[in-house]
Amino acid sequence: QDKEKLEICKLNDPPSAETVKDMIKYARNVIEEFRRAKHYKYILCLTLTPLACELLEICELSLDKMGAVFEDSNVYMLHMMYQAMGVCLYVQDWEGALCYGQKIIRPYSKHYPSYSLNVASMWLKLGRLYMALKNRTAGVKALKRAIAIMEVAHGKDHPYISEIKKELEDH
Repeated sequence: QDKEKLEICKLNDPPSAETVKDMIKYARNVIEEFRRAKHYKYILCLTLTPLACELLEICELSLDKMGAVFEDSNVYMLHMMYQAMGVCLYVQDWEGALCYGQKIIRPYSKHYPSYSLNVASMWLKLGRLYMALKNRTAGVKALKRAIAIMEVAHGKDHPYISEIKKELEDH
């Protein structure tokens, strides 16, 4: 699956091997930069809004740059989208988080095994975001997909599954 995970944009004039290599180097560097920025946030106890905006800007700029070479299903793109989604959740930008989550779920479902808790976790986040944004139909569908995976991974009697089912009943 490495080829799928490192998918390059399908262009009339495909990027050179050197361009791809440089973009992978860039992606690794920006991911490390993002980790350091997140780490400093906790150490320095900076106010959340300016730093979150800075972190989101790092994500968006790197996604724009990498998007010229990589498909959205590329693991480096997915990593930055996931980080951007996390920042959006942190600042309670539900629409922004949902937008990133919707871009992430299909490649996650392709890259991870059928009953991966990473996929279940993403469906759970999407379900809760849909519910928060008053899209009950999409929320129920996403939460049921999360439950279906989690029942296989954890077993049908797991307390976490009961909690999500209760959540569904309450909405």
